Amino acid sequence: MDFEKLRLFAKVAELGSLTKVAIMLDSTQSAISRRLSALERDCGARLFHRTGRGVTLTPFGDRLLPRVRALLLEVNQLSHDIHSAAGVPVGEVTIGMLPSMAHPLVGLLFRITRRTYPGIRLRVYEGLGGQLEEWLATGKIDVAILFRYGKGRSTDSQLLARVDTYLIGPPGDPITKPPTVRFAQLNRLPLVLTGPPSRMRSMLGQISRRKGISLSVFLEADSLTIQKDIVAAGDAYAVLALPAVYREVQLGRLQASRIVNPSIERMITLSSSTHHPQSLAARAVVQLIQKVVDEFTDTFTWRRRP
Repeated sequence: MDFEKLRLFAKVAELGSLTKVAIMLDSTQSAISRRLSALERDCGARLFHRTGRGVTLTPFGDRLLPRVRALLLEVNQLSHDIHSAAGVPVGEVTIGMLPSMAHPLVGLLFRITRRTYPGIRLRVYEGLGGQLEEWLATGKIDVAILFRYGKGRSTDSQLLARVDTYLIGPPGDPITKPPTVRFAQLNRLPLVLTGPPSRMRSMLGQISRRKGISLSVFLEADSLTIQKDIVAAGDAYAVLALPAVYREVQLGRLQASRIVNPSIERMITLSSSTHHPQSLAARAVVQLIQKVVDEFTDTFTWRRRP
């Protein structure tokens, strides 16, 4: 059995595009197509429907994919276990992060990992909270860094730090110029927020109803970049954690004022997938993530875990 062909099959199924896979593998679309055709001949059935917009799984391919993914996980785990017998963490570790957390953490985590464990390869996925939890459940990612609110932290997650929530405005804006802003001041402000389902949206809605004020969501955008661009242009305000805009605030491109009365505290948590056993490499990266978050605590006014 050619495991490289099976890995290619799983990757094409994930991305839904021969072109994207070819770019990722530094190959050509025709070469990827030939390798898939060879696998289909080995299987005696078509795995994908080819369309003008990409590829989709055939019913046979859809039935085969979960078994292939499980087999590849076993193969990877066996490789990790062989190396782990010597106590050396090696292999790929997949990490899921919210866009607002990825910028401040990934660079330092990559540098520390490369220096400490050169045999570990990091792969980072960005996604919203629901996506990250789904990827954990299916085993697509090994660990995820998530925001939790109030008492919503699950029993299998580890608290890394606590962080406040800020109203983000453009340079020179009088509302976000002071260090704090009362929640009531959000009344009828033009806002750009992440679209539902979103725990932050739910919490903002609950507080606004309790306070008897109206939140005016002018634009829903899951993209952090779009939110920041809209705010910088002076068209709306955003509600974000400070790490999401720390660089822009330092450069004077945005302003951030901590929301109070009530303050909105988020917990930065680390969760691991229970879909497959955690490799030695994944355990090593979890320890490094804890170290990186601790290093950022003072910079982003995070509060350390108890």
